[in-house]
Amino acid sequence: MENSESKLQVKCPQCGLLIFYSKENKNRPFCSDRCKILDLGAWASEKFRVPTQEHADFAHPDLEPTESDDDADT
Repeated sequence: MENSESKLQVKCPQCGLLIFYSKENKNRPFCSDRCKILDLGAWASEKFRVPTQEHADFAHPDLEPTESDDDADT
């Protein structure tokens, strides 16, 4: 078994507490069940969002046709 000096230490993403990132920590990367549940709640309420990039060739049905779309019909 490793000693505590060689284990990776990380900050809890929710509260910032310094913890050991190891198999013994069932809440990793969080420090506690509370921080894990608070983070899950933030995702569920859409406080966190994964950034997306829309593709240029993606046509949204609510958008007006562009001039190049009008030229394609003629």
